[in-house]
Amino acid sequence: MSEMARSVWRYRHFILSSVKNDLKARFARSRLGGLWMVLQPLAQVAIYSLVLSRVMAAKLPGVTNQYAYSIYLMAGMLAWSLFVEIIQRSLNLFVDNGNLMKKIFFPRVCLPFIGVGTALVGNAFLFAATVFIFAIVGHPPTWALLWLPLLVAVNVAFSLGLGLLLGVLNVFVRDVGQIMAVVLQLWFWVTPIVYTAGILGNGFRSIIALNPMYYIVTGFQDVMLYGKAPQLMPLLWTALGSVVLLGLSFIVFRRAAPEMVDVL
Repeated sequence: MSEMARSVWRYRHFILSSVKNDLKARFARSRLGGLWMVLQPLAQVAIYSLVLSRVMAAKLPGVTNQYAYSIYLMAGMLAWSLFVEIIQRSLNLFVDNGNLMKKIFFPRVCLPFIGVGTALVGNAFLFAATVFIFAIVGHPPTWALLWLPLLVAVNVAFSLGLGLLLGVLNVFVRDVGQIMAVVLQLWFWVTPIVYTAGILGNGFRSIIALNPMYYIVTGFQDVMLYGKAPQLMPLLWTALGSVVLLGLSFIVFRRAAPEMVDVL
C-alpha cells in the first residue's frame, strides 16, 4: 500500500492533467460546458420538489422554511450524485482505458484517482450552486458546513472502495456494469433522499439501517438543512467500514492488474 501511495504522489501531475483533459473532453462542443454537471441534478430536484413538496414538507420537523423539502432534497442529492459518479466511473475505468494501459507505462493505481478527481470537481460545482440557491431561498450557510469535508471523505472512501472492486470484476465479467445500473436505481429508493426515514415502519427502517449511504446522506442533510453536526457514532462505523473496503479493493486491484491487461 505504501508503494502505491508513493506512485500516486510521484505521478500527481499526471493525475491532475488527466482530470483536466477528462473534463475538457466531456464537454467538448457543449455551449453550457460544465454547467451540465449542475443542471442535471438540479433538474431532478426540481421535478421531485414539484411532485412531492406539499406531501413531504410536513414531515420535516423543526424547519419553518417553505422550501425546506427542496433543501432536504438538494442536500441528499449532493451526497448521492458524488457516490453514483464515482461508482459509474470506476465501473468502466479499466475497460475504457484498456489501450492506454497497454501502450503507456504509468502506475495503474493512478486511474481510480483520476476518476475520483473528475467526480470531485463536478461535485464542487454542484455544492457551490446548492449553497447559492440556499441563500436565495432564505437558508444561509452555517458553521455546520465545516463537517462537509469529513462527510465527503467518507463518501469517497466508500464509493471508491466499492467502485474499484466492481471495476476489476467488470473487466472479467462485463455483465457487472449492466447489473449495477439496476442496483443503483433500487439503491436510490432505499436511501432517504426523496423521503424521510421517519415515515417508514420499523421493519423497513431496520433494512435501511444496513445501508451505508443512509448515514452519509443523513449527515449531509443534518449539516445543510438543520445546521447541526452529523450523528458521529454511525458515521464513525461507516467510515471504518469504508476504509476497510477501500484497502481490500486496492489489494484485489493490485493482484488482478497483470491479468486485467491481458484480458483487455
